[in-house]
Amino acid sequence: MESQESNYEGDYESLPDFASFKTHMIAGAAAGLTEHCVMFPIDCVKTRMMMLNPDPKAVYRNVPHALMQIISNEGTGNTFRGIQAMAIGSGPAHALYFASYEKLKRLFSCSETGNSSVSSQAAAGALATLTHDITMNPFEVIKQRMQVYRSPYASCFDCATSVLKHEGFKAFYRSFPTQIFMNVPFGICHFTCYEFMQNQLNSERLYDPKSHLLSGSIAGAFAAAITTPLDVCKTLFNTQQCDCVTNRKTKTNVIGIANCVKIIYNCKGLKGFFRGITARIIHQTPSTALSWSVYEFFKYFITYRQQAKCDGFETSTRIGRVCAQSEYDSWR
Repeated sequence: MESQESNYEGDYESLPDFASFKTHMIAGAAAGLTEHCVMFPIDCVKTRMMMLNPDPKAVYRNVPHALMQIISNEGTGNTFRGIQAMAIGSGPAHALYFASYEKLKRLFSCSETGNSSVSSQAAAGALATLTHDITMNPFEVIKQRMQVYRSPYASCFDCATSVLKHEGFKAFYRSFPTQIFMNVPFGICHFTCYEFMQNQLNSERLYDPKSHLLSGSIAGAFAAAITTPLDVCKTLFNTQQCDCVTNRKTKTNVIGIANCVKIIYNCKGLKGFFRGITARIIHQTPSTALSWSVYEFFKYFITYRQQAKCDGFETSTRIGRVCAQSEYDSWR
C-alpha cells in the first residue's frame, strides 16, 4: 500500500491523454485565477507606470510609492479596478494555455513527457500562447482601461459596451499583433526556462513545491525583462483612447507596431520602451511562481485522486491526508 501511494507522486507527468488534458485544463484554470487575482494590484501599478503621458497626479517613483499614492488618494478599491475582467477571462485562457502546452510538447517530441526536448517545448509554448491570447485579449483591453488614472468607466461591463459602441469590436483586438509579438517570445522563454530549471532541480519530475516555486520565479523574471518594450507598446494600444495616454494634440489613432514604436521613441526616447520594467518584473516573478505552484499542486492532487480511484482508494479523507503529508514532507 505504501509503495502504491509513493508511486502516485511521479505518475502525474504521464497520465493517459483522456485524463491528462482535462486535468491540465482544471489545474491551468486554477493557476490563472490565483495568479491574476492575487497579483492584481501590482498589475495595476505596472499599467500606470507604462503610460506615456500620465496625469501629473499619477506620476510614480517606484512600485511602493505607486501603491501608497493610489491607496491614499483613490482608495484601496482602485488597485482592483478591472479585476472582474481578469476573473472571467483568466480561467478559460489559462486552461487552454497549460493544457495545449502539455499536449503539444508531447506531440512534437514524440515522447511520453516531452521534458527533454527544448525545440518541442519552444514550439508548444508559442502555440499555447496563441490559444491563450485569442481568448484573453478582449479582457486585457477592458482590464487596462479600468486601471488607468481617472478611468471614465463605471464597471467592466460599462467599459466593454462603451468600447463596442464607440470603437467597434476590432478595438478589442487592436493590440493583438503586438500581444502575440510580445507573448510568443515570452511563452517560449517562460516554458523553456521553467523546464530547464526543473531538469536541474527536479530531474525526476516529482511533485516538489520548492522546485516549482523557484523555477517559476526565475522563468517569470527572465521572460518579463526581455519582453518589456513590447508590453509598453501593448499598453499604448490598449489605452490610447483614455485621457493623458498620448499627446492631446495628436488626434489620430495609434495604428500598427511601427507607428507605436515611433510614438514611444519620439515621446520618451529609448528609455520609454523600458517604462515600468521594475514593476513588470516584480509582478511577473511572484505571479509565475504562484501560477506554476498552483498548477503543479492541482495537477498532482487531481492525478492522485484519479489513480487512487483506479486502485480502489476512494476515501476522500485518506486521499487528502496523504496529499497533505506529501506536501508537508516536500517543504520540510
